Amino acid sequence: MKLSARNQFKGTVVEIIEGAVNGYVKIDIGGGNIISSNISMASIKELGLTVGGTAYAVIKASSVMVGVED
Repeated sequence: MKLSARNQFKGTVVEIIEGAVNGYVKIDIGGGNIISSNISMASIKELGLTVGGTAYAVIKASSVMVGVED
């Protein structure tokens, strides 16, 4: 797989929360870091995502917001 996005993290699917239209997929990328993504149920099924399977979290953003507590 070649993508223009530079932030590609290989990991293990640790949880899938299914909804009517969308679902949450949680990917453990190591070091205690888990990335969560909200994608369509159709995508979850088409990609064949299962808990324990390998997947990539690919992050492409034109901006990143940063915040602090008041």
